[in-house]
Amino acid sequence: MYAASSSVSAPPRSLHTRPGGGGPYLDPAARSAAPALGAGPARRPAGLGTQPLSGRLDLSGPQGAQLRTAIASVHRICPEFAPVQVLRRSGRSVLLVGTTGRSTAVAKCLLDHSPVWAEQIRHEIAAYRTFVRHRPPVRAPRLIAADPDNCTLVIERMPGRVAALQRHPTEAPPRADVRAALGAVCRLNAWRPPAGTFDAPLDYAARISRYHELGLLTDRDLGDLQKLLHGIAATAGRQVMGQFCHGDALLSNILLSPAGPVLVDWEHAGWYLPGYDLATLWSALGDAPVARRQISQIAQSAGPASRDAFLVNLMLVLTREIRTYETAVQRSMHDVIPTAPGGHPGGGPSGEEQRLLLRRLHDDCQLARRAVRAAVGTR
Repeated sequence: MYAASSSVSAPPRSLHTRPGGGGPYLDPAARSAAPALGAGPARRPAGLGTQPLSGRLDLSGPQGAQLRTAIASVHRICPEFAPVQVLRRSGRSVLLVGTTGRSTAVAKCLLDHSPVWAEQIRHEIAAYRTFVRHRPPVRAPRLIAADPDNCTLVIERMPGRVAALQRHPTEAPPRADVRAALGAVCRLNAWRPPAGTFDAPLDYAARISRYHELGLLTDRDLGDLQKLLHGIAATAGRQVMGQFCHGDALLSNILLSPAGPVLVDWEHAGWYLPGYDLATLWSALGDAPVARRQISQIAQSAGPASRDAFLVNLMLVLTREIRTYETAVQRSMHDVIPTAPGGHPGGGPSGEEQRLLLRRLHDDCQLARRAVRAAVGTR
């Protein structure tokens, strides 16, 4: 919610060979402790969480009319909100930063009220309302006001810097940052909110079948993933296999502050198979093999069922990322909008940079595919 990057951002990547040992699968017999992450390099400049408020709102033209409508929606539920600047804007939503009395706040207003987007922001509003009654074990912004019908949300602006400005960071983040983010995610995953407060956002069987129908998964992938799901279901009869997850645990959704990490963008929060958040983090840390190895060891530390659940999650997360970026590359190939100096409209990542990221994602997917097949072989 705080990150300024778009939902599709592919930074340039070098094509050097990454060190081994960071794969998603470890031998089931291996139960060694995860290597400790040492101190990282010097801290980077403060991110969007601590930028001073400045600038002015341009309310002229068609886009200005959209902003006026969004501000009016915010004022209906939070009259004291004084907008100062646009934090992020897309065709789907706009984020406004402003003040409420002596405090700063962030307002999220939906511009595209399509059912799928409206459902997501309503889910996010429900999550923040739940946190008022049942506080999670990690820091999250405080709810100020919300209107599910008009898809408008106002929360406090938390201090801190974004752990990564991009969905897939160009370089490996500092180890201390990764350690803090991973610790927060693990604490959240151990939380068990009261029954009925959250649902299960992902239908695994349906998602696997859909990706297979789209040609993103092979026939063997389909069979292997179904076998793992069957084994996980059998294990679930003997123990609780559901895990509460953020649902989009990227570094770009984590603010780092002296008081500890803050998680934002809760629109996908709910119950998943164990390891969904870990799989999301793993997918984004392509240049951090040590962190990936630690994530893999955490995922398999609870036994074969948790390991298998992590691998199912990883295949689905990587397949989703591949589909997203392939769509972006196809759009860039047909883009007739004049490009900025960065090679992409608005100065964003170029089509070539997206293709380099796609190559890495396909390599990761092949690695995960081999891990899935190895796990099936142990069943």
